[in-house]
Amino acid sequence: VQLQASGGGLVQPGGSLRLSCKASGIRFSIYEMRWFRQAPGKQRELVAAITSGGGTNYAESAKGRFTISRDNARNTVYLQMNNPKPEDTAVYYCNTVTTRPYWGLGTQVTVSS
Repeated sequence: VQLQASGGGLVQPGGSLRLSCKASGIRFSIYEMRWFRQAPGKQRELVAAITSGGGTNYAESAKGRFTISRDNARNTVYLQMNNPKPEDTAVYYCNTVTTRPYWGLGTQVTVSS
């Protein structure tokens, strides 16, 4: 199983950014997919999750600003980040659990003017 995240970078507060995570080695469509993040000196935290049926769940800090979606034909999960804030600066990881948890390598997001 491989999870390859991309799309991170430097974004200004109030801008937008879309993260992608392409999965391979799993029947992507049947698994819940999640985005986590970890800021320096902080614990890794769940940002958003999407079930196989398309149901979504967000951290309070992400509600109304971030949108998680998936494209089962492309084995890809997305995180659309609108109106990012400096406190969203972190390494973002995608995750899924099959017989065990799998993590991608992460993509750095820096929100700064």
